[in-house]
Amino acid sequence: MLQETVARVAPLMSPDRVWVVTGREHADEVGRQLRVIGATGPVIVEPVGRNTAPAIAVAAHCLLERDPEAVMAVLPADHVVTNPEAFLRCLSRAEEVARQGFLVTIGLMPRRPETGYGYIKRGAPVPSAGPEAGGRGALDVFRVEQFVEKPDRKTAEQYVAQGDYLWNGGMFIWRADVILDEIRAHAPALAQAAAEIATALRAGADEGRVRDLYEGIEPVSIDYAVMERTARAAVIPVEMGWSDVGSWAALDDVAEKDERDNVISGRVLDVDSERSILYAQDRLVATIGLRDMIVVDTPDATLVCRKDRAQDVRRVVEALEQQRAQEHVVHRTVRRPWGTYTVLEEGEGYKIKRIVVNPASRLSLQSHHRRSEHWVVVAGTARVTCGDRVYDVGTNESTFIPQQTKHRLENADPAIPLQIIEVQSGPYLGEDDIVRFDDDFGRK
Repeated sequence: MLQETVARVAPLMSPDRVWVVTGREHADEVGRQLRVIGATGPVIVEPVGRNTAPAIAVAAHCLLERDPEAVMAVLPADHVVTNPEAFLRCLSRAEEVARQGFLVTIGLMPRRPETGYGYIKRGAPVPSAGPEAGGRGALDVFRVEQFVEKPDRKTAEQYVAQGDYLWNGGMFIWRADVILDEIRAHAPALAQAAAEIATALRAGADEGRVRDLYEGIEPVSIDYAVMERTARAAVIPVEMGWSDVGSWAALDDVAEKDERDNVISGRVLDVDSERSILYAQDRLVATIGLRDMIVVDTPDATLVCRKDRAQDVRRVVEALEQQRAQEHVVHRTVRRPWGTYTVLEEGEGYKIKRIVVNPASRLSLQSHHRRSEHWVVVAGTARVTCGDRVYDVGTNESTFIPQQTKHRLENADPAIPLQIIEVQSGPYLGEDDIVRFDDDFGRK
């Protein structure tokens, strides 16, 4: 979806003008995804997430350093747009309006009473925006009368029936200098912090200094910090086949369906279900006679609910947080900057993992206080550091890493991923039992 977001704007701008703001944990994967499609713009890495307003403020500062007249489009990277021509036309129209000093948002024509989206109530037309060339079907521009939070079902039905409420897709177009002026007016502390972060990035400050600056920011969305307070907000209504795939039920809008209107993916054996979403990964999932249901089976957990309750998944997450359970934050397959690991099995005194190391990547030089490790190479060649020795271990070969011994796993091959099975043994097998001596990704 990141690649699709970048490709969607390609007809309007060159690859070096696509900037991405992302978190530290996603930065390496984002870089790889962008290289695949030839996107060469900068990646701004946030050491700590602080919602959309700080991300936008820092990006606006960085853009102004390159172009004092920059117009920026803020586009989340998790959207589906089935009518890209309508999107591009709206984006071009929004740029015209933004150059006049408006903070433009794209309002999506609602297709149903949706409780998972915020809404925008459009106000009076904006005469100064002028008519769009093209006659019938031209894109009109309106003042924003109100931003409203995600409503309950009854309120959402009223919004759709009323006709002047639009879905808020979180897409914005404005001049970089104008949005910074508005942030200074409505969120001065954020404005000051963003300016300091931009100065630190420009000066090449170390990650610790940048992290300290981010941690001092109060998390806040751009909607709350600026858009709900500004007098410059304008909205362009458009129908472009949009979905943010923000819930399992949203797959109804974008996924292919069978003859019974089911969305089915993976190892699913279904008998006589209708209008349901059935998703399986590793295991066989059998379903019989379901109507308007969602069944999602993954290695981490299984979800079963009615489609009209899909947004209530957040209540499950809240319950897990209250129980201090780890299922909503720790997955069987965990991404790291160098690749992934998957916990295959664990029990008293042992844990078995499958580790995949990306081409030309390596783990940190590390040791463990309370566990030893046995590595079996199943694909590729592992370059192993164990104490003072550095040696290669080929497919179907193994090596042993004693407790409290400095070690490192490396994939020296530039093209082929390395896969190993790791068996850990010891009285404590937590991920925090690690001492790093050297790391390519700056982790401590």
